Amino acid sequence: MPKSKGKYRFSFGPWNIDEGGDPFGPTVRTPIALAKKIKTLKGLGFDGIQFHDDDAVPDLDDKSHAQIMAEAKKMKKILDSEGVKCEFVAPRLWFSPKTIDGAYTSHDPAARKYAIERTKICIDINNALETSHMVVWLAREGTYIRESKNPVEQTLLIRDALNAMLDYDKNLKILVEPKPNEPVDSAIISTIGHAIALGYMTNHPERMGCLVETAHSILAGLDPSDDMGFALAHGKLWSVHLNDQGGLKFDQDKSFGSYNLRHAFNQVRVLEEYGFGRNGEWVGMDVKAMRTQKQTANTKHLSNSLERFHFLLGKAVTFNKKLEAELIKARDYEELDRYTICHLMGMKY
Repeated sequence: MPKSKGKYRFSFGPWNIDEGGDPFGPTVRTPIALAKKIKTLKGLGFDGIQFHDDDAVPDLDDKSHAQIMAEAKKMKKILDSEGVKCEFVAPRLWFSPKTIDGAYTSHDPAARKYAIERTKICIDINNALETSHMVVWLAREGTYIRESKNPVEQTLLIRDALNAMLDYDKNLKILVEPKPNEPVDSAIISTIGHAIALGYMTNHPERMGCLVETAHSILAGLDPSDDMGFALAHGKLWSVHLNDQGGLKFDQDKSFGSYNLRHAFNQVRVLEEYGFGRNGEWVGMDVKAMRTQKQTANTKHLSNSLERFHFLLGKAVTFNKKLEAELIKARDYEELDRYTICHLMGMKY
């Protein structure tokens, strides 16, 4: 069997082992302490953890900078003791009452100042956990009603905020994670094309990249593998969040490959073909357990997602490229479709 060209390492966040609450009902599982979640990583086949700033340092708005740094250093020791690396830290700005009308794009200058200062603290936590990558999900940067915000001004305010971050730390690399909707009705940076273009607008585009999430691409009506390929062509795909999505609904974070196996295959294939991971990029599994899952098996979604990735990686490296080229040359796309399905299903061809 041909060998993979990629060098893959995997991560997930504490929020990926959740209690099963949703907007329509309460939690159904008992909360698990962060330390215990960290201990599960290696056993599930993962080497890295993703953090929001207040995952690493809870209640940080109520603490001094010295206290925050002390707790961040303590967290680094915990990770080291378990042999776990931190992939990134992301500022969680969407929970604060100060950012109800947006963070970097709020009409309130005090709210915008808070958002940037909170992000600078997040950068300090990043450094304490020895990662130079910070993911920026622009959760409330958009509108519920289009007339309430000017899209030109919103874009420029986000650019200015990113410049402030890049100026604050000369080693920082920012990964913009786009999403078309939820929690706002319409996000101003809604697709991977928007995210990459935004990076080129900053003073340091060489330190601006992006993170493609499967579900977010699907919510925009796009094919996730196309978004990954577009970002790879720009040299800007610095991380991925693999999961699945059942249509244009809310963000479901289903297990990777559980809804559309062919979509999943093509995501793995484009990552493999273009050497994703060889520069240290991580594969994040941003998945959540079904609400009905019992407490005793509340990590199966993570191990199942990782299992499917490796299965599809095997399918990607054994895909008959010679046959593919012949069928493309003959313009016999029906036969290429048949071969692909046979290959994925293990049918004789």
